[in-house]
Amino acid sequence: MSDVVITVRGEHETRIAPERAIAHLTIRAEGPERGAVVERMAALTEPVRDDLAARKTADTVTEWTSQRVSVWSERPWNNEGRRLAPVHYATVDFSVTFTDFAVLSWWAGEVAEREGVQLGWIEWKLTPETRARTERDVATEAVGVAVTRAAAYAGALGLSDVTPLEIADLGLLSRQDRPEVAPGPRMPMAKASFAGDSAGGAPAVQLQPEDIVISAAVEARFAAR
Repeated sequence: MSDVVITVRGEHETRIAPERAIAHLTIRAEGPERGAVVERMAALTEPVRDDLAARKTADTVTEWTSQRVSVWSERPWNNEGRRLAPVHYATVDFSVTFTDFAVLSWWAGEVAEREGVQLGWIEWKLTPETRARTERDVATEAVGVAVTRAAAYAGALGLSDVTPLEIADLGLLSRQDRPEVAPGPRMPMAKASFAGDSAGGAPAVQLQPEDIVISAAVEARFAAR
C-alpha cells in the first residue's frame, strides 16, 4: 500500500503580562511669533527633560528619548473665508520606558497636568529575552498540535506509522494540495486605559494593560502508512 500524504495546520497562542511600558508624549507650543513660539517650547520642554534625567539616574525610568523640535506655520481661515495671519507651531515628542507600572501611573498623572503636554499612548512590551523564549515555546506547541492532528488522521485511516515530510510557516509549504492560507500570526497588541482621580496631589492614572498575545501557526506534511 502506498503512503498516504497528510497535510495539516498547527496553531498555538499564549498570553503574557507586559514587562515594559513605553509612554509617548508631545509638548506643543503655538503663537503669532515664530521666535517666541520656539522659546516657549524650550521653556516647556526643559523641566520635562530635567525630570526624566533625574528619574533615569534614580533607575525609575529605564530610558527616554526625544526628537528634534518640529516648527511650522499655517494661515487659518476665518468664518468669512479670509486668510488670517500666520500661526506658528512647535512640537517635540518624547518616548519614556518604565518597568515599574506604579511609577508610570504617578508620572503620567503628574506630567499630563503640565502646560503644553499631551500624553499620547502607552505601548506595552516584553523584554527581548522573554519575547524570544515565548515565541520559541509557542512555535514548539504549534508543531506539537500539527503532529497530533496528523497522528489522529492517520489513526482514523487505520495507519500508525507517521513520518514528517515538510513543515513551514503559513504560506511557505510547497504547493501540493496545501491548505488554504489563513491570515498571518496575530501581532502582539496591548492598550492602556486611563481614569482620572480628582483627589489631592497629582492626579492618579489607573493603567490597565492587556496581556500581550503571541501566536504561531505552521503547516506540515506527513507520510502515513
